[in-house]
Amino acid sequence: MEGNVIDAVTLSGSVGVPDFSMITLFLRADWVVKSVIIMLLLASVWCWAIIFEKITSLKKLNRQAQKFEQNFWSGQSLDVIYDAIGSQPKDPMGAVFVSAMREWRRASEKGHSGSSLANTSLNERIERVMHITVAREMDRIERYMTFLASTGSTAPFIGLFGTVWGIMNAFQSIALSKNTSLAVVAPGIAEALFATALGLLAAIPAVLAYNKLSRDLERYTSRLDGFAIEFSAILSRQLEERG
Repeated sequence: MEGNVIDAVTLSGSVGVPDFSMITLFLRADWVVKSVIIMLLLASVWCWAIIFEKITSLKKLNRQAQKFEQNFWSGQSLDVIYDAIGSQPKDPMGAVFVSAMREWRRASEKGHSGSSLANTSLNERIERVMHITVAREMDRIERYMTFLASTGSTAPFIGLFGTVWGIMNAFQSIALSKNTSLAVVAPGIAEALFATALGLLAAIPAVLAYNKLSRDLERYTSRLDGFAIEFSAILSRQLEERG
């Protein structure tokens, strides 16, 4: 019994030199620790996929917003820009513009503009429609951000659970072998700490990326809100001129 336990925690029974490679630590770990390691590795890979996707999409959205703003402030007629974009805008800022222009045209076709009360009601509807469109577009853009936050906050604790479980198994092996030498203790402790290391490996990039992406998303949201306010003011002036 004693020889089997010692052979199970060492690379070679004759040499007695522990193997601390990651693959060996994983293969030698308990099934609970293995489950924790696999879970953390999958979470880490998924986090990096989300990070790269968000960074790429935000760069693309900012380029599209800049292009739309240049086109919007170029002096073209709003109807011309609306007809060029069509009913399927390619970016959130275009979606905000289209939603407001659709409401504007619907009111103009039905002849609901002209009086002061009708203009006020139309202006409120346009602002409400743009606000709803901004919220809907940002919900779509912020998808999977919750996973980054959850991974950053829970991964260290999941790794710690694997560590505690692994240390319990290591102590059991020490008790069975009745041997407290470093060659017996070290491999079991290393297996346990490996889970904590993976937990930190998954959590640290997730937290850093979440903080940066959150700031970038806030700036983009402010950009959409600013455009909505400016466009609402333009439509309000046109309503006043019509009145």
